[in-house]
Amino acid sequence: MKSAYELAMSRLEKNAPSVSLTGKQKQAIADVDSEINAKLAEKKLLLEGELTKADPAEQDQIRRQLASEIQRLEEKREREKEKVRSGAA
Repeated sequence: MKSAYELAMSRLEKNAPSVSLTGKQKQAIADVDSEINAKLAEKKLLLEGELTKADPAEQDQIRRQLASEIQRLEEKREREKEKVRSGAA
């Protein structure tokens, strides 16, 4: 007899089958992660350096800019990964 968890997983597998990635796809996804992580670190260092020099009025603007950059790069990461998963890259 199957547990509730096993039944739920079986139903989920029928609705949205899992996709196994090739070694090349896994490497491409790792490369995307590495590239985006490097860009995130670069932006954080740059903007946090500016943050320490800025007056309080400018600090909010810099924080918003940093949050916006992080969000933009995270969205780019997901788009690139999806391209790799779908085989477009």
